[in-house]
Amino acid sequence: MTESLSHGEQLVEINDAELCLETFGNPADPAILLIDGASASMLWWQTELCEQIARGGRFVIRYDNRDTGRSTSYPPGQPGYTYLDLADDALGILDALNVKRAHVVSRSMSGGIGFILGVDHPDRVESLTFVSTSTDEEGLPPALAGLSSGIPAEPDPADSAAVVDYIVASAKAYSGGSPYFDETAMHALVGQDVARARDIASTLVNHFAISFDGSARDFASIKAPTLVVHGDLDPVLPLPHGYAVRDAIPGATMLILEGAGHDLPKPLWDVFVPALIQHTEGGHS
Repeated sequence: MTESLSHGEQLVEINDAELCLETFGNPADPAILLIDGASASMLWWQTELCEQIARGGRFVIRYDNRDTGRSTSYPPGQPGYTYLDLADDALGILDALNVKRAHVVSRSMSGGIGFILGVDHPDRVESLTFVSTSTDEEGLPPALAGLSSGIPAEPDPADSAAVVDYIVASAKAYSGGSPYFDETAMHALVGQDVARARDIASTLVNHFAISFDGSARDFASIKAPTLVVHGDLDPVLPLPHGYAVRDAIPGATMLILEGAGHDLPKPLWDVFVPALIQHTEGGHS
């Protein structure tokens, strides 16, 4: 059995919040900070994926954003933070680990966090990778317009089994009909995630209620080398959203994941990971 590269979870106090983080690999290697999207704890950067990246010579950091996993939660519908706070949390994670500069990978909603970091804190960002995200500019296909099957009605948060079924069904819809969607594996992941959450009711709604306070910034002012990764079947943010991110950032390159929706399915890790390793060559923590 392959030895685990995880250093275990730890809780750290950052910006008046308690955040849970986990690292993988050698701290002397270039650091990759993984930031996930709306309602997604760090578990959605699967352990096996993190270890695969770490074996490529990277120090991998994943963490629970506020209102996900073991990190601080707020009353449902009343998030006590903004995108700027979440960006400051990411910097606080790096500070807690004595990482001066990191390769930042932000997925979906957290593309806004990567955007703020890239514009406001270029001294902390070695490179940027945007996964399944958008510039949110006018003229793009409406978000969620590509969903062929409806998302089920929101469950009673007190009914854990119903919450798991709801999130699995949502993930299946978000996969855009991907042939790689694994419902059994997804059910296991979601079950673990729901059981681990401080307040699943807050997890389900609070990220959709926060305000984006980065609108005065411009993607064109990002100087860090940038990779854009997008599934060609993404029904949440259809492929033109990925092209828009690439076109907005000078010198950005793009990796299209064929057969992926709004996700990073395991069969495509052998495409994604080498591209990420190549993109993050050079730079040290």
